[in-house]
Amino acid sequence: MSETTTHPATRMERYSYDDAIVRMFLFATLVWGVVGFTVGLLLALALPFPSLNGGIEWITFGRLRPLHTNAVIFAFAGNGIFAAIYYSTQRLCKARMWSDTLGRLHFWGWQAIIVSAALTLPFGITQSKEYAELEWPIDLAIAVVWVGFFGVNFFMTLVNRRERHMYVALWFYIATIVTVAVLHVFNNLWVPILSPTMIKSYPIYAGVQDAMMQWWYGHNAVAFFLTTPFLGLMYYFLPKAADRPIFSYRLSILHFWSLVFIYIWAGPHHLHYTAVPEWAQTLGMVFSVMLWMPSWGGMINGLLTLRGAWHKVTTDPVLKFFVVGITFYGMSTFEGPMLSVKFFNSFTHYTDWTIAHVHGGALGWNGFLVFGMAYWLAPRLFQTKLHSKKLAETHFWVATVGILLYVIPLYAAAVAQMWMWYSLTPTGQLAYPDFVESTQAVIPMYYFRALGGGLYIVGSLIGCWNFYKTWRARPATYEVPVYEAPPLSAVEVTPERPPQSDLGMVTDSAKALDVFSSMWWHRAWERMPVKFTVLVIIAVAVASLMELIPTFVIRSNVPTISTVTPYTPLELAGRDIYVGEGCYNCHSQMIRPMVAETKRYGEYSKPGESVYDHPFQWGSRRIGPDLAREGGKQSHAWHVQHFQNPQQFNEGSIMPDYSFLMKRDLDFDSIPLRVAAMQSLGVPYPQYEGDDLQRSKADAIAQAEQIHKEFIEQNLGQPYVDPKSGEQQDLSEKKVIALIAYIQRVGTDLFKTPDASAEESLPPDEAAEPAPIATEPSPPEPAKTAMLSEP
Repeated sequence: MSETTTHPATRMERYSYDDAIVRMFLFATLVWGVVGFTVGLLLALALPFPSLNGGIEWITFGRLRPLHTNAVIFAFAGNGIFAAIYYSTQRLCKARMWSDTLGRLHFWGWQAIIVSAALTLPFGITQSKEYAELEWPIDLAIAVVWVGFFGVNFFMTLVNRRERHMYVALWFYIATIVTVAVLHVFNNLWVPILSPTMIKSYPIYAGVQDAMMQWWYGHNAVAFFLTTPFLGLMYYFLPKAADRPIFSYRLSILHFWSLVFIYIWAGPHHLHYTAVPEWAQTLGMVFSVMLWMPSWGGMINGLLTLRGAWHKVTTDPVLKFFVVGITFYGMSTFEGPMLSVKFFNSFTHYTDWTIAHVHGGALGWNGFLVFGMAYWLAPRLFQTKLHSKKLAETHFWVATVGILLYVIPLYAAAVAQMWMWYSLTPTGQLAYPDFVESTQAVIPMYYFRALGGGLYIVGSLIGCWNFYKTWRARPATYEVPVYEAPPLSAVEVTPERPPQSDLGMVTDSAKALDVFSSMWWHRAWERMPVKFTVLVIIAVAVASLMELIPTFVIRSNVPTISTVTPYTPLELAGRDIYVGEGCYNCHSQMIRPMVAETKRYGEYSKPGESVYDHPFQWGSRRIGPDLAREGGKQSHAWHVQHFQNPQQFNEGSIMPDYSFLMKRDLDFDSIPLRVAAMQSLGVPYPQYEGDDLQRSKADAIAQAEQIHKEFIEQNLGQPYVDPKSGEQQDLSEKKVIALIAYIQRVGTDLFKTPDASAEESLPPDEAAEPAPIATEPSPPEPAKTAMLSEP
């Protein structure tokens, strides 16, 4: 092992810690936590009570769901991460953060990003990519704040540290910062649009490639934003709270490197039985199952750190939070690999099992660790006693009961959904053909879920009151201790040397393996932050490239279909409305090749069907039925009435009122910009090249007028009448017409007759595949169903 010596005449440096920035991030953590949890409770209530939004478009489920996830992940957990890193890094490095100014820019920049999310997402300004919904100006701000402020400040602190070796928590912080930066940049490559009327972007990826890139990002956002930094938090604060060293140094090394390398491969398990290539799905499944081992290695390392200190758990609320949080981590990291196995995934995907799994991790693992850390930090940051240990105990028990009452009913709901979605009669027909039957069956579980979420919020409010009262008891002026340590440059280092093996009567190779397994070589990496960071980047990059490159470069992965053509300008605008309303949060557009799904929804989805979908809209949950073959199933009049009053045509539906779509004007002037953006992505619009781009607006107006004409015919010759004002409205200029145009198009290309002349113009080796023969009848022509002028 290396040795360090300090010359007696070495000048000692004086330094102090910047705890003010930690207090700022801790305060933000608590505030945003309550906000994020409250929005979640509103969403939980919106499912059994779909009219809860009162017809207000800004608080529909589809718009608020991404606000909730962003608030909990990036506002609550994010600020908690920063509080932990700013506190522990200074102590582990024996150095103040490199720049107080960068720390403040980081804090205020991150809060501005959160506020921007709160202002844009309810207005439907979204990219619709899960955990990456924020639009391009905010994406740029995230990159600047994360890399330019936070990253620079952290790594410069490592460079200027006074402690030679980097403790294990710092390893996880390094992996978090560099990997999140890589994930954010490559998942957010887009063509931006900025006009007086909209902020919009289209990702450079489409369909299968976009799905692969998104879940490479989405799964690893969970890995490197909600896992690795919290493991760093665990490795620092748990030994501090227990007053015990970490159980195993070698286990922490194995835990770290295997987690960093394996986690990055696991994304495709979110896409089992979809149009993603089979090899990619299998790869994701295999690495996800492998991920169970290092994950449980970390859990075991954490829990065994409490050896000899378990008696403290009964009296210390901090350790209670930590123990339950680590236990939830173990449960989630067992459940995740299990759900990645294709057999289990075939039933659980799209159900509420996923929601229970995610919340068990976010509220159980992340939430409990944050609150445990906050209770440990509060007396130290505010330099006074915790206001009430009894209130902390109450917070713990209320939150524990709340999270259990939240997830258990959702598991029950998932079992009911699986049973009703996939059950067949002895004659091979669907046992529950109406999707709404399954929706109504799980409503009682949604009541319990909302109750559990409410209890979790009550616990959080108790904690916030406790912290507030502790803060009120702070001294008039905080004491700022000054420490002394020699600069790192003055400390001599003896390079690490391998130990001697104690094994006898074995081969030389066995002795060499014994020496290697002592991991003496890792100590050298721990004093070289630049080398360590480069090794982390290599591990992440190799795994990412091996997963993603084949999908992008092998043509056979996404065979083309001759009948699949770009959306018309109006359909493109309607698709953007679909994205903005967050319809993907409730509806999938991916029919898997399973008997029950093809019987319920139609022909299974093909890779080539989504080649013009920027972004893809496959979804990850079914609160409503799949829409991949929705085009042509219903009349325009049916869709208008359905948006106005979903329960009128689907009794028991939990879809909210979308009557505002009949009132909001469609921005026809922006359509040429949308088409131009698609052209820059390679989508073929030869009819709109050059000076002909403005024709796209005229064509959109013409199609809107044609759909409106058909709507009136289907509505017994009557125009739309607003049910509240009683006034007639021309829908040809409203958003609803564009959305209907898109919905009527979805899934119909597969059933078109191929254009022989277009196919003959291609070289023989580039001729597109013909549309597959459908196993279900082609979608019917829209029925002329009358819609009443009055509801």
